[in-house]
Amino acid sequence: MAKLYFNYSTMNAGKSTLLLQASYNYRERGMGTFLLTAAHDDRAGEGIIASRIGIDQKATTYSPDDDLYRIIEKRTKETPTACVFVDEAQFLTPDQVWQLARAVDHWNVPVMCYGLRVDFLGNAFPGSAVLLALADEMREVKTICFCGKKATMVVRQDGEGNVQKEGDQIQIGGNETYVSLCRRHWCEAVGK
Repeated sequence: MAKLYFNYSTMNAGKSTLLLQASYNYRERGMGTFLLTAAHDDRAGEGIIASRIGIDQKATTYSPDDDLYRIIEKRTKETPTACVFVDEAQFLTPDQVWQLARAVDHWNVPVMCYGLRVDFLGNAFPGSAVLLALADEMREVKTICFCGKKATMVVRQDGEGNVQKEGDQIQIGGNETYVSLCRRHWCEAVGK
């Protein structure tokens, strides 16, 4: 029976690496996969899921107005699809998470989502909040704070390394912008 999965973490935990590895494992066994990634995250190029360790793969992009249920329906009718992979799942809208759940239930195809749980202010992304509510299975992808404890939060830094305490929830960036921390060090960094 197919399930909706949510693999979540902070920045730089290896979520995209795990997604690409899992997709490779399916394809190595002759099973087709369908990869989706957020259209506005073009750090590696448009429609590219890339890992910091140097592997990447082409993906179909999604935007907030896209109906993912219909996109998956079309894909599964055209091409045998053993699993759907969604990168940058924090950028899904709540409606899109419901669309993914419907695709799992109606087309009996597993959907594996990978994304952030919270933003730099400690607030849940709307897509992640609904994934936490609807996912059949959730897995935390762990990374560590500079102190060695598990990192569960992330700070955003400006160009001079100063921690930002306000701003838009979405700002695309990598190691130059975001640092993963444990809750204690995040609280110290943001003054909570």
